[in-house]
Amino acid sequence: MEYGAVFDVPVPMKDGTELSTSIWRPETDEPVPALLVRTPYDKETGGLGPSSPALSALLRGGYAVALQDCRGTFASAGVFVPHVHDAADGADTVAWLAAQEWCDGSVGMLGASYVGMVQWLAAASGAPELKAIAPAVTSADLYRAPWHSPGGALSLDGALGWATMMSLNEARRALAQGRDVAEDIAALAARLADRSIHNEATPVIDQPLLSAHLPWTVDVGIGHPDRDETWREISALDQVSSITTPALHIGGWYDLFIGQTLRSYGEMKTRAGTTEAREGQRLVIGPWSHNLSGFLGYFPDRDFGITAGMDAAALAEPHIAFFDRWLKGRQEGLDGRLPVRLFVMGIDRWRDEPDWPLPGTDYTAYYLEGDGPANSAAGAGRLTTTQPADAFVDTYLYDPRRPVPSFGGTMMNTGGYDGPADQRPVHDRDDVLVFTTDVLDEPVEVTGPVSARLFVSSSAVDTDFTAKLVDVHPDGRAIILCDGIQRMRYRDSLADPEPVIPGEVYEIGIDLIATSTVFLPGHRIMVEVSSSNFPRYDRNSNTGGVIAREHLSDMVAAVNRIHRGAEYPSRVVLPVIHRQPARPGAAAAVQFGPGAPVTDPGSRRTGKPRSR
Repeated sequence: MEYGAVFDVPVPMKDGTELSTSIWRPETDEPVPALLVRTPYDKETGGLGPSSPALSALLRGGYAVALQDCRGTFASAGVFVPHVHDAADGADTVAWLAAQEWCDGSVGMLGASYVGMVQWLAAASGAPELKAIAPAVTSADLYRAPWHSPGGALSLDGALGWATMMSLNEARRALAQGRDVAEDIAALAARLADRSIHNEATPVIDQPLLSAHLPWTVDVGIGHPDRDETWREISALDQVSSITTPALHIGGWYDLFIGQTLRSYGEMKTRAGTTEAREGQRLVIGPWSHNLSGFLGYFPDRDFGITAGMDAAALAEPHIAFFDRWLKGRQEGLDGRLPVRLFVMGIDRWRDEPDWPLPGTDYTAYYLEGDGPANSAAGAGRLTTTQPADAFVDTYLYDPRRPVPSFGGTMMNTGGYDGPADQRPVHDRDDVLVFTTDVLDEPVEVTGPVSARLFVSSSAVDTDFTAKLVDVHPDGRAIILCDGIQRMRYRDSLADPEPVIPGEVYEIGIDLIATSTVFLPGHRIMVEVSSSNFPRYDRNSNTGGVIAREHLSDMVAAVNRIHRGAEYPSRVVLPVIHRQPARPGAAAAVQFGPGAPVTDPGSRRTGKPRSR
């Protein structure tokens, strides 16, 4: 093979299927390590992406780079079935690359989203030549993300949006093969242009275009709402004790995979198959969403500054240092560096840390309090660190025919509504409860996992409860930080659903995932509680039936209640970080805490809420 590039090399899998692979080599006569990118998005146009180093940087770093179309996509043979072949195909491709005369036998993998999922499955296959992976904005447990939430609700907009995009690719492939699918292509393109076409449709499982072109997305993605054996078989994290691959994890606070990025890092640090793998984990989290525009760190309601974007984060350098360590045995690139790098919102700065969650985290309960209904215009809902003595019950009607609309958060491909969006448009609804602290006199850092413990009851045998953590700015903007949802049937197990007894009070946990922010003086901490977040998640029908198979007309309203007070201490638990006031000459990244000078970077945006 000559120096430079060779395109569309047919790499044989063990079953005889050939996968099209383009290979770039650096100018050297010596064997070099190979880096593999396996993508279903077309290797000619959907290669490395902004979360990975440029191809030229990897070549200058002394790596060969192979880009491969996944089975059944673009120039590769076979049939594309999401995830099912990726473990075996990844292992076969890694072995093929390692055996080439220009390769020194060591292979790494990198890339984002689905391109990260294939890395986890290849690592779980036990391929001995795979020495390191760098999965970005992705998941190693495909039930929990991208298809469902940690609380069991279907990630409706993201799941249907991705399934529609991939079905469109499949239809275009069919057209090139001579099939009459022109009408299907037009209909799929229209759904991508107007997501409400599929988000509003019921029953959710009634997706003939997806069934025709990518049936797995309907049969499994939507058709298996429980985390059953089908999902466990394609979960790399279910095999974490056998994975021996160091990983560089890259995520975003507003990325739909943020929970699984953090979970994979934690599971690998504690349970990976070797000491080397456990100690070889690295983590980088920025203020990013899953949309390309979200990689810039700039959003309509919140600007995180010029250092926030993926380009400014200079992700090429940690990638190359990481691969140099594990594929070339060079220690100096990572020596002396802390394993975790976080962008701390609020103060809008990068900071290095020794671990995640941060050592010394003070998990502080903020109780839902107030002597009146929290969905009243008077704003009777208060948030306090003092456990309340007086009891109160907030009652609201959750009607799946009028769900609370999604604004920002961990959305995907929604044309600008992802990320740190202003939540004020939902605050005047009678089915949204709002609890707020007094105006802060001192900064409060919240960095780590966020959860809620709520005492709830319902008139229905199944319903949902949601919670959001929000930063209220002095100009009135209520910027979402993180959120979660718990489907009541899955309150104890994602695999074994169980209905609730109407009227009975249950204590439930809601996983709001995580954040890293400093609530600055003049700001307020807010928690919102409701029962829907649509179309980020599907709406619960409240019937206890198979939600994806129900028409909107089958759904019923539920009277839901939040119980609070001494007997029922409903609360959100925040990971508070206590830091000493900055000393003269101290690093800028730690110049906050009681008595430290702070400014409000978020004041760059106006306080006028956007029209939705």
